[in-house]
Amino acid sequence: MITWGPVFRTLHRPLMVLAAVMAVLLVVSAVGLLVDDRTLVNAPIWAKPFKFAVSVGMYAGTLAWLLSLLRRGRRVGWWLGTVFAVGIGMDMALLVWQVIFRARTLHFNVETPTDRQINNFIATGAFTAWGATAAVVVLLLWQRLPDRALVSALRWGTALAATGMGLALLMFSATPSQKALYAQGIKPPTSGGHTVGLADGGPGLPLLGWSTVGGDLRIPHFVGIHAIQVVPLVAFALLALSRRYPVLSSDVVRRRLVWTTAAGYAGTLAIVTWQALRGQSIVRPDFWTLAAVAGLLAVVATGVALSLRVPKLVQLADLPAR
Repeated sequence: MITWGPVFRTLHRPLMVLAAVMAVLLVVSAVGLLVDDRTLVNAPIWAKPFKFAVSVGMYAGTLAWLLSLLRRGRRVGWWLGTVFAVGIGMDMALLVWQVIFRARTLHFNVETPTDRQINNFIATGAFTAWGATAAVVVLLLWQRLPDRALVSALRWGTALAATGMGLALLMFSATPSQKALYAQGIKPPTSGGHTVGLADGGPGLPLLGWSTVGGDLRIPHFVGIHAIQVVPLVAFALLALSRRYPVLSSDVVRRRLVWTTAAGYAGTLAIVTWQALRGQSIVRPDFWTLAAVAGLLAVVATGVALSLRVPKLVQLADLPAR
């Protein structure tokens, strides 16, 4: 059994400071959404700081907890967490400065030398954070924790999160219209974009801003990075439910269900990425997208059914010794 008291007392301080700053930014952004009627690219100007405060705050807190579980390479893990906190902290400071104080777009903006420099700094911070997260995945591969289902969840969740961060690279490629301008010797004001098939800034979902008329590469990025919370939470839920449902008391069953969850999550990530790259809105799936979703649901349902079928010998092996 894992003792959580000492774990929470040893959370990575730089990451927790980052999470606390994000909590403050979240409150400020919420107030800004209510009292500041300015807009930027057809969205409330405080929407981006609000969304990023939620996402980064959750991610920083989760990563701090993951690093507290390390038994091997703790010093390396501390430095990786610090690198992540500094990289993303720098990005968030630049986000607030560029969006709120300069009232200019942040990502892909290369219109002026200042915009270009800020955009380069943002990319550097993001790549640094991605590298730190990928290294944490490697560290987790070498850890031994009492609950094997949780170990699997930590490894898969962190690996999927690193994949989600890497998918952000898809947004930094020049769009067809930008390539056409480059071919004419004209430097466009933006380089890259998150909307596929259309220009950024079109109709989108409330607050999230995800395009309702075209593909949006922010969706697979978002889905991927938050696997670091979702998959371990499933492992915790299974452990809690094991007290009420005897079948879940088997470590083998819980581990197989975690694998099924990770496979389903990976499939979801693949589908939303495929959908975005085809220029299709998340709210307007076509037949093939729906067919892929139906196939994934069938695979997950089959995986759950097979996971719950455990040989009697395995069940007996999981029983505590008397």
